[in-house]
Amino acid sequence: MALATSPAGLANLAHLTPRPIKGLFGDNYLSVGDMDFTQQFLPEVYEKEVERYGNRTISGFLRMVGAELPMASDQVVWSEQGRLHVAFDDVVLTTVASNIITLASGADASLIGVGATVVLSKGFVTLKAYVSAVNTTSGAVTVQPYGVADISSLGADATTGVKLFVYGSEYAKKSQTAGNPIDASFSTYNNKPIILRDKYSVSGSDVAQIGWIEVTTEIGTSGYLWYLKSEHEARIRFEDQLEMSMIEAEKAVAGSAAATNGPSGATSGSEGLFSALSTRGLVYNDADFGAAAGAGLAEFDTILQELDKQGAIEENMMFLNRGTSLSIDNMLAAQNSYGAGGTSYGVFDNSEEMALNLGFSGFRRGAYDFYKTDWKYLNDSTTRGSIADVEGVIAPAGTSTVYDQQLGQNISRPFLHIRYRASEAEDRRMKSWVTGSVGGNYTSEADEMNVHFLSERALCVQAANNFLLLKATA
Repeated sequence: MALATSPAGLANLAHLTPRPIKGLFGDNYLSVGDMDFTQQFLPEVYEKEVERYGNRTISGFLRMVGAELPMASDQVVWSEQGRLHVAFDDVVLTTVASNIITLASGADASLIGVGATVVLSKGFVTLKAYVSAVNTTSGAVTVQPYGVADISSLGADATTGVKLFVYGSEYAKKSQTAGNPIDASFSTYNNKPIILRDKYSVSGSDVAQIGWIEVTTEIGTSGYLWYLKSEHEARIRFEDQLEMSMIEAEKAVAGSAAATNGPSGATSGSEGLFSALSTRGLVYNDADFGAAAGAGLAEFDTILQELDKQGAIEENMMFLNRGTSLSIDNMLAAQNSYGAGGTSYGVFDNSEEMALNLGFSGFRRGAYDFYKTDWKYLNDSTTRGSIADVEGVIAPAGTSTVYDQQLGQNISRPFLHIRYRASEAEDRRMKSWVTGSVGGNYTSEADEMNVHFLSERALCVQAANNFLLLKATA
């Protein structure tokens, strides 16, 4: 009778000597090399997750500067007041000898009536004149200068780029005709909500494989999570995308691929913050606030001069990337470095501690207060931090008064706010539901659990002319 050959793996176990107690000795343990189908001892596992990236969420910007309000329509429409005074930028000197000027194509000549008094300027040359005739069809306006014979001091025939604004009027005694009536001007804007969706899926087998891990959430709380650790991250990632979509959303242009093949056809997309500021707001390119010899402060003053031309809102918030934030710190710190043989702390109430704290969070320049903070969205390497073309946003604080088409009255709203779809039967601000056949839900035959997320929302950027977008082009 012959003995059967033992498996090759068993021959390697001959050195093992059983022991009566649970203890490690030199000849009673199995290594990974000894047995490739199991392990006697589980590996040492740290149950606490290492937070190598800290707080990874980038949301919070809109919560700081805006609000969320319900809406029941497919579109939100609002009106914004126009300028109070009449002015034109691109006037042409048509016939200098006859004092005839022509307003730019598309300009409404009816805003200037016979009898109006105007200021004309080209560069630093200005003259004042009386309007004696207006052709509302061609846009030709005949002016009679007060101080000179004709308008040749502004240039020759066909000179362009002349500026004009109405400062008053003058009429003869017993005149019966006044200037043209001017209706209040306003601009109407609209935006549409987009539907955002995401989901997390886990199979029934993975649910049965119980495993715990200690985590610290993005809001600072800590605790243990089972297999739904990934569901937790899916939720906060979706919440981040809700804000990123409101910042980055773009309306589909007629004829574009998105207008043809997008989810909503020609109405695909929505107007986000960057899109609104690029078309209706102020854009400042390649700011260098940290430049030496006061050049940085001069650049900042250029921004203030533009804010003066707009709403001149006193309080503003600056949301900046790291580089721009530091350059503003350097600009402000340079304003206090003067004096022979030492440093003056006068602008800091003679406090050396305040002067040497170079992380300035707020300052006042001219008639404006600025509150500065870093915007993580512009620094994170998985968002705008990887592109670095947007350096920051200056947003006005407070509210604006606009006419709401649905309510039919003037209302006050934050300059920046979100409208989400909601009614008595359905609230789509942030929906979450579970489907599948795992975890006590029996809604389908699939051996899995799906956690769904949905929101329908749009961003309203009102009075965009008071916002400033800092961009890098080189």
